[in-house]
Amino acid sequence: MRLKTRVIVNPESNKGRTRKRWGEIREGLRSFIREFKFEFTEKPLHATELARTAIKEGTELVIGVGGDGTMNEIANGFFEDRRIINPEAALGLVPAGTGCDLTKSLNIPPGLRDALKVITEAPSVRMDVGKVRFRTNAGAEEERFFLNVADFGLGGEVVREVAERRLQRKASSYVRCLITTMARYKNKRVRIRVDGRDLPDGEYLIGAVANGKIFGKGMKVAPDARLDDGLLDSVLVRGFRFLEFCRHGWKLMNGSHVTHPKVTVIRGSRVEAWPEGDEEVLLEFDGEQLGRLPATFEVIPRNLLVKGFLLPAGR
Repeated sequence: MRLKTRVIVNPESNKGRTRKRWGEIREGLRSFIREFKFEFTEKPLHATELARTAIKEGTELVIGVGGDGTMNEIANGFFEDRRIINPEAALGLVPAGTGCDLTKSLNIPPGLRDALKVITEAPSVRMDVGKVRFRTNAGAEEERFFLNVADFGLGGEVVREVAERRLQRKASSYVRCLITTMARYKNKRVRIRVDGRDLPDGEYLIGAVANGKIFGKGMKVAPDARLDDGLLDSVLVRGFRFLEFCRHGWKLMNGSHVTHPKVTVIRGSRVEAWPEGDEEVLLEFDGEQLGRLPATFEVIPRNLLVKGFLLPAGR
């Protein structure tokens, strides 16, 4: 039976290259999916509005064309009033962004035709969704869902730096911004509680609350995280200084950082984090810097239907 399909395209993803490639992407879609409607996003959070409207109109498969931020917005459109609108509606992903870390955890290949084969031939699997209540940059309280990784501390600062450099049309690679941000960054004093258990107070460099394994353009921050285990892997890095980070930071690429004595990994279904004093601790999730601590992270087990192949732990 043919699914009612809507394609939501972020034309500005991958530094505007998606707009230039749209003709090729559209023809690829037509080779695999004979009938579909498509819409371009025009502003921040527009993908959420488009996805929510499409699902209410009976769309059964929503395909996102873009990066992690685009997929986050679309996934938020699957929900209204904190509840999923149609549990049988599925999300398909066509990687077309500067960062497509979620697709790696879903074992979706980067090539267009291979990614479309996953959408049309792979089984639909149910993945966990993270929910975070946080303070926006303007100071209001807000709640959103995330698919892959939420991160407070250094990661929030790096993503803000990337966004600012893009606005200024400067070189904005994640690694470049990571190094320049780390050189001036001061560890933040943060209090953390996981499933009601208070962790030791201290200065933290990174606090990654991970549903998926990979963030930061390929860094395996939570190598044993699973998208369907009903848990969040909190990866907490304490007290690293710049030179120490230069010596050990490369370990994030293969996941071996988790054995370092200053790194703690703890699993749970609810994570609370708040700064001590007046510290501003920035928060990002799925590659978008949208707020700051205090924040509460929770997992909603196996809540979203997605086209992909979930990988076992450690892969």
